[in-house]
Amino acid sequence: MDSREFSREELRDLRSKINSRERKRMHDLNTAMDSLREVMPYATGPSVRKLSKIATLTLAKNYIQMLS
Repeated sequence: MDSREFSREELRDLRSKINSRERKRMHDLNTAMDSLREVMPYATGPSVRKLSKIATLTLAKNYIQMLS
């Protein structure tokens, strides 16, 4: 067997590992976004919907620029 060829089982295992790493990466990213939302003014409160990732980053960027 050529070193670049994988059995179905090996491919399934490799794909599973790749998917697991991606799920962890997305979980870590979502946790970081939630942490950022918690410290941003106007991003939390009873009448505020959860901001999207892009809205959170835009708000954070604008807030940092305002502080500068």
